[in-house]
Amino acid sequence: MREFLEVYEENQEKIDYFIQESLKNIGKLSAHKKLNFTQLFNLFPSLELVYIVDSNTKCQISEDIYKYKADSKGKDKDRSHLISKLELKNNHMAFSKPYISSATRNNCITVSIKEDDEIIFLDFRLDILLEKLNLIELHKPFHSITKAFYLFVGFSMIALATITIIFSLYDFVVYLFKNQDIKLESMFKPIIALTLGMAIFDLAKTILEQEVFFKSYAKNSKIETKMITKFLITIIIALSIEALIVVFKIAINGYDQMINALYLITGVSIILVALAIFIYFAKKKK
Repeated sequence: MREFLEVYEENQEKIDYFIQESLKNIGKLSAHKKLNFTQLFNLFPSLELVYIVDSNTKCQISEDIYKYKADSKGKDKDRSHLISKLELKNNHMAFSKPYISSATRNNCITVSIKEDDEIIFLDFRLDILLEKLNLIELHKPFHSITKAFYLFVGFSMIALATITIIFSLYDFVVYLFKNQDIKLESMFKPIIALTLGMAIFDLAKTILEQEVFFKSYAKNSKIETKMITKFLITIIIALSIEALIVVFKIAINGYDQMINALYLITGVSIILVALAIFIYFAKKKK
């Protein structure tokens, strides 16, 4: 719900303008009473409830009209508390703030339109409204499949990261007990494995957070940028350590293969420059 409210608040003016102009093009809404506002329900998939209140008596004079049914429970009820909150503009139209509907239990906004002595209340379901305006991506069957897939992949990556870390530590401990002469190269290998394990775990954690447990429906590239940046930084650290090991080995054994170390360091530098350019354009886009 919080995410829907944030998206709505960011785009409130555009959403209100869209609804306002769409309703203006329809003409008088009271002309659709005979057909229980069928045309409105077909035009607005997010519209879930319509009812009419007399502006003089402040009582509801119609049933609660839904897309496929009508309920008489709300008829003749006093709606003065609703009318007192209305701030009708010059076009005799008012928009409420998002709230949870007592009739449908959904998050919605209410549009009120005054026509003669009647005030027509239109309840729009917030999540569907945002989806139809292409402000959020909400496709429940598809998201259920992707959620299950990301759940499997995320925990598999965590398992592999854990195995990588445990194996590297085990291999290092065995090496310490079996060998008396400890080489510098052998000290760096578990560090590389630990760094890569951490990178894989961090990536898995981000996937599970953003795609499973705290799924974001808003179209926002900040999350993807953050995830790519964190992962690439960890990979750069691992490659830098590997390049350092290669330099040490060449320095000990001879400088004939120094060109290979240069290639590796150059490759790391290119990745680092590419990451810097990526971060620059990502921030510039914001």
